[in-house]
Amino acid sequence: MIISASRRTDIPALYADWLINRIHAGFACVRNPMNPRQISRVKLTPDVVDGFVFWSKNPAPMRNRLDALRDYAYYFQYTLTPYGRELEPHVPDTQDALRTFQALADAIGPQRVIWRYDPIVVNPMYPAAFHLRRFEAMAKRLEGYTNKVIISFLELDYRNARRNAQVLQAEPLPADRRRSIAAPLAAIARGCGMEMNACAEPLDLRECGVTPAHCVDARLMETLLGTRLEIPKDANQRPACGCDASVDIGMYNTCGHGCRYCYANYNAGEIANNRQKHDPMSPLLVGSIGPTDTVTERVIQSNRADQLKFDF
Repeated sequence: MIISASRRTDIPALYADWLINRIHAGFACVRNPMNPRQISRVKLTPDVVDGFVFWSKNPAPMRNRLDALRDYAYYFQYTLTPYGRELEPHVPDTQDALRTFQALADAIGPQRVIWRYDPIVVNPMYPAAFHLRRFEAMAKRLEGYTNKVIISFLELDYRNARRNAQVLQAEPLPADRRRSIAAPLAAIARGCGMEMNACAEPLDLRECGVTPAHCVDARLMETLLGTRLEIPKDANQRPACGCDASVDIGMYNTCGHGCRYCYANYNAGEIANNRQKHDPMSPLLVGSIGPTDTVTERVIQSNRADQLKFDF
């Protein structure tokens, strides 16, 4: 099984100690987002984990902890955007983030650090021309440090986007505008040796040089592992999502970056409380297991073709 860490929060940036403790312990506990009293115990040992996908806007805290991952395949989805504090209050400065990206790629190779220019917010402060200019400058800095960049366009129907509509001032992006932005971005990416993918984009952008993304990518894991994986598409994601199946060990409403467009922070009252309850020694990302909680072992196995067993 592939472990996602995490679509729900930035574990590498904010909870690296907890993550490393859970890897050493061999398991993590995860509350069900729909029923918090139900907890899954997820095994994290190399015999069942086919790899980790790390999602982060600041993986610097992981830089000196990579040795803990020596028995695992893994790669980073590294979100690096050019916005100011009004949209990303607590994200590292862009120049610092570029240096972190370069250092991480030097340590683990460009194949394992994927750039996310995500989401693309078009508004009076950040018009399309701004994105083309800044994307080109960033792509030139990252040339040779990654071979893939993933884009997405802001989804205005996310709860947090609706709540922060006055701050975002985001313009709707119909199909023709999306194509007019995607095509020159893809050309810039190609010029810097990068393939461009679009994340969960219902519009077909292949004529612009942009192919559908597989952010949780079993094919990339196969390359890293040197063996074939039998992993189906993730049925729990949006229809346009190309991700392969994974188990997420994060928790919503726990990220401290405060990005105004984020779908994973939708209850402002919970965020500070959850972060205060975090204990890096707990099996749970937030809090501890209580007497009314039900803990169930999640049955997972490696999906490596050479380890699959069949009953006849």
